Amino acid sequence: MKRDAPTVGYLPDERPPFWKLILYALQQVIVMFPATVTVALITGFQVSTTIFASGLATLCFILVTGRKIPLYYGSSFSYLTAVISLMTSQAITAKLSPDALAQLTSWLDHKTTVMPGEAISYAQFGIIMSGLVSIAAGLLIRFFGKHSIEKILPASITGSIAMIIGLSLAKNAIADAAPNSAATGVAASGWVWAVSLITLISTILFSRYLKGFLGQLPLLLGAAVGCAAAGVIYAAGGTDFNLFRSIPAEAISSSLWTLGPFAVPAFTLPKYSLEALVAIMPIAIATIPESTAHIYQLDIYVNNVAEKKQPGKRYDLAGKLNLNLIGDGIADMVSGFVGGPAGTNYGENISTMAITKVFSISVLIVAAIIAMVISFFTPLIQAIYAIPLAVIGGLEIYLFGAIAAQGIAIMIDKKVDMFSAKNIAVISTIMVIGIGGQYAFGGNIPFFGIDVPCIAGAAIFGILLNLILSIGKKEETSA
Repeated sequence: MKRDAPTVGYLPDERPPFWKLILYALQQVIVMFPATVTVALITGFQVSTTIFASGLATLCFILVTGRKIPLYYGSSFSYLTAVISLMTSQAITAKLSPDALAQLTSWLDHKTTVMPGEAISYAQFGIIMSGLVSIAAGLLIRFFGKHSIEKILPASITGSIAMIIGLSLAKNAIADAAPNSAATGVAASGWVWAVSLITLISTILFSRYLKGFLGQLPLLLGAAVGCAAAGVIYAAGGTDFNLFRSIPAEAISSSLWTLGPFAVPAFTLPKYSLEALVAIMPIAIATIPESTAHIYQLDIYVNNVAEKKQPGKRYDLAGKLNLNLIGDGIADMVSGFVGGPAGTNYGENISTMAITKVFSISVLIVAAIIAMVISFFTPLIQAIYAIPLAVIGGLEIYLFGAIAAQGIAIMIDKKVDMFSAKNIAVISTIMVIGIGGQYAFGGNIPFFGIDVPCIAGAAIFGILLNLILSIGKKEETSA
């Protein structure tokens, strides 16, 4: 009699053998790495600090959730516009020292890849406070049920906010991908377009056609192809055709100590800023639907394996939505405190777990530790900072468009009624205020003497408008 083959996989409370544990953890780090590092490169945060913060925040998330939810925390693209607009706004630049202001100017001119620590410190305060939004959402669900959050943040709002986050970054993506009119040599030639388009197209093809493990690395592979194209151009044309960027001293030095190839990440402490609170804190509402979808997806994947391995055993991950959001919020606060960007749990890592059927929390703990160790490795940081801006631009075109597409997906998944007068009013005003404010005023809308970040202003207006238009609405009852 033929026996069924045993189900291969590891459930959240199971631990693989040591050598498998290390390999699975390295795989999770590789999947996390491209997007997390790209956020640092775009915003000007320290790459080493960002990687360290990702690992530390993941460990804190796992601890807070009682080692019951297998998720990895990484930097989120949702905050890019708000963070960059804040750190380059007049309200923040007026507070910077002359040296910090000079470094900020160099960053804006693409002469350095690192924002001054003083500017990052103000953003850190907003990132820490944004964690309170996720925590509040988790507590709200804990005491009033998971449907309570939808009354304040329906999909018509969260989907629209996600869309304007992506679309308002379109200008940045094209500016990085296109030839720089202020530059000279190859940086001002059509070869820049060649590298950015090769990066973009290869990334899209990898994400579309690669399967399995390699299918989860389209950003890393696309960046590698873009760098290879830049390398061929460099080899053929010599130094005049070098698109690779020089490594700034501030990216590899440490305020603490260095020893050979190792350096302590440049940690910074947060500084109070009302502007940061207003600009960054509301963005957290756009990550709540994404985080919620992830926990439901994970619930399906884990229980599918559990049913095959141990019939009758069930992991109620969907019922831990409140714990997931609280963990997300605390992870934001931890990341922001040490100088890392705001983030969320990563869909790339969830997909890797679904493909490999390895949901072991022990694997994610080891992955977080490996990420923290890598952050001290100077040669890796040097290689990352050498990535041509055209390569980053090629990735941005795809990534920022994906953020906008995710907003559409949220509204489709939640079946938002696009024929409802209320929904049309909320969606249209959020879209125009958010995108119009970015292109008409550079990201900050003047309002009674106050510069209001366009995304934050659009979110607040949309929430208030939705609440007003909901007055007198009768609750639908099930038949």
